[in-house]
This record gives sequence, structure tokens and C-alpha cells, in this order.
Amino acid sequence: MSNRMTNIVVPVLAVILGLIVGAIIMAISGYNPVVGYQALWEGILGDSYNIGESVRTITPYLLAGLAVAFAFRTGLFNIGVEGQLIVGWFAAVWIGVVFDLPMIVHLPLALLAAAIAGAIWAFVPGVLKAYLGVNEVVVTIMMNYVALHVTNALIKNMSDGSDSTERIHESASLKSSFFEQITDISRMHNGIFIALLAVFVIWFILQKTTLGYELKAVGFNRHASEYAGMNVKKNIVVSMVISGALAGLAGAMEGLGTFGYVAVKSGFTGIGFDGIAVSVLGANSPLGVVFGATLFGSLKYGAGNMPSAAGIPEELVSVIIAIIIFFVASGYIFKLLLEKFSKKKEVK
Repeated sequence: MSNRMTNIVVPVLAVILGLIVGAIIMAISGYNPVVGYQALWEGILGDSYNIGESVRTITPYLLAGLAVAFAFRTGLFNIGVEGQLIVGWFAAVWIGVVFDLPMIVHLPLALLAAAIAGAIWAFVPGVLKAYLGVNEVVVTIMMNYVALHVTNALIKNMSDGSDSTERIHESASLKSSFFEQITDISRMHNGIFIALLAVFVIWFILQKTTLGYELKAVGFNRHASEYAGMNVKKNIVVSMVISGALAGLAGAMEGLGTFGYVAVKSGFTGIGFDGIAVSVLGANSPLGVVFGATLFGSLKYGAGNMPSAAGIPEELVSVIIAIIIFFVASGYIFKLLLEKFSKKKEVK
């Protein structure tokens, strides 16, 4: 079996096995798997509203997964995507509320502010990693908490003690009247185009540019890259900055698209952490992230219909989603088995 064919067959096989095991768990727990999966399907693609909301859920996952994948491809573990997303969300909304400009200026400015905020938040662990050898995992995890509490304080200050800001001006909004009409007033917005454009840009950087080659080389072997004359420290910082900018844009999708404001948070959004799972599902490649984000986002939103339509408890729904994702994330095992089977067949 060719490598390209294997890359197609393995994810499909993993999803099927995940669904089968999920069905067994539902049956053992006393629930009808057919009814359960029907509710899941309807929750994702049941009508135009659900389709719109599924796409809306997928959008920030695309950028969060891309942020994790980009850093990982360059040998870094950016566990701080959550914090970078939060500061990006705040920065985008701040620009959207404070300024009142023509849309052609206002919206790009708000998106740029989100990207810069996320990049700055990732710049700190990048510099500490590059020049002091500080573990980026520890620093990025800690900065998630700093981001959460700093933005909460800024929101309080910005809104005179209120728990949420004013709504952004329409000139900074990603909302689309066209999508509202065709999806029965869902919250699907134009951010999906920005996310897909980001996927293409990151793919182009990694595959077609010298910068991408150097970043991947540093990820494969830092010492060899340094011996070859590459500026390893600079590439580490650049990688983290680009990753943080993508995470900041993921926050802008929520601030400028889904909600239109930012509120005080008692905990993390979870999108940044879920981006790690999305990246793993997508094998840490830009195009794979599209698959990972689509699967993860669809399951996340569609599963919300299972408790009401099929009577399946939310806890069991979470287990079923986790089982499906586990099998997809373990796809390399199936790939290994297929390769061994193909070799034995060739020998015979």
C-alpha cells in the first residue's frame, strides 16, 4: 500500500474503530448507540443552524491547533496557546470598543492587535528558551494563569467594575449577514476565511520558504542546524512569536466573531488546550490540522445534542468523544500494522 493511500486509510479506520468502541460503551451503559449517533449527527449536520454553529466552533480550533502544530514542527511545545488566545481576545475587543473607524481600517486593526498581543505573550517564553535554556513548557503554562488574571483585571478596569465590556462596534465585527441568512441566524462568521487563509500561509512558510526550512531543521536537530550556520536562537524566538500570533487570532475569532465582547473568566476557555489535541489529530501538519479541527469541533458541538435528543448523560458523551479522539490520535499504530502487513504480503 502506498504511503499516500496509508495516510487516507489510517484516519478513516481509526474513526470507524472509535465509533464502534463508543457504541459498545453506550450499549453497556444501557443506551441505544443508533439513537445516540443519530443525535450526534443531527447536532452537527441536522439543519442549517447546526451546520453554521459547527463551522463556528471549528474556526478557533483551526487557529489554536495551527499554533500548537507550528511550534511543534520547530521542536517547541507551546502549551501557552490558551493564554495567548485570551490576551488576543482582549486586545481585539479593546480595539473594537475604544475606536470607531471605517471597517476597512477597524477590522484589520483589531485582528492585528490580537495577533501582536498573542505574539508578545509567546515572545517571553521564546526568549527565555533561546537565551537562557528555560523549559518553554513550564513558562508557557505559568503564563496562561498570568494572562487569565491580568485580562480579568483589565476588563474590570475597562468596564468600570462590570464583569464584561461593551459590545464592539460593527465596523470591527466578523459577523456576516449572508451566513446568518443561510444558516438560520447561527453565529457562523467570516473568521472561517481568516482561519483557512492562515492554514495556507503556514503551509507555504513551512514548505516553500527558507525560513520554514530553517525552522524545521532546528526542530529536527538543533545542534546540527547550529553547525550548519543557522541562527538557532533567532529561529526559536521567531517560531514562538508566529505560534503566539496564530493563538491571538484564535482569540479574535471569539471576540470579534462569536461573542462581540469579552467577559471576566472564572477559568480557562479550553480552546487553547484543545488545540493540542487538534494538532495531534492532524499529525502536526497545517493540512492535517484542518482535519483535526473539523473532527474535534464537530464532535464538541454535535455532542451537545446527545443528552437532550438521546438521553445520554453529558459525562458519557465526554467519554465517547475521548474514545473517538484516542483512536484517531493513535493512528500511527494502525499505520505501523498496515506497513507490516504490506511487507509480509510482498514477501509472500
